[in-house]
Amino acid sequence: MNDEFDEDAASTIKRFMFVNRKAPHGTIYALEALEVVLISAAFDQDVSLAFLDDGVLQLRKGQDAKAIEMKNFAPTYRALEGYDIEKLYVERESLEARGMTADDLVVPVEVVDRARMSALMSEQDVIMSF
Repeated sequence: MNDEFDEDAASTIKRFMFVNRKAPHGTIYALEALEVVLISAAFDQDVSLAFLDDGVLQLRKGQDAKAIEMKNFAPTYRALEGYDIEKLYVERESLEARGMTADDLVVPVEVVDRARMSALMSEQDVIMSF
């Protein structure tokens, strides 16, 4: 009977990808996305994050948001591993367009080109874009 329960539980696990396209400050999108990611992981879903366009700036080291009176939440991304969220993808073209490399980011990521990012997205059950 436990085997049946485990099988049923496994069939309810969905692959969620959260796509981050917005800069980290100036709107609530980036912080709200991070909160939704943590909630999804708490429900034992298969969670991955993708950073494209200005979303790559969310992971940039050395952010200082004091001048705009906002909290720098970039270090929170380091806590993702504790929630078993280890699939972080950054679009190479977005990094390069902003003069950045993976070394500029606060957490380890997999840098992928636009075609690979598209393929990863097509493998998901649910995509939420912020």
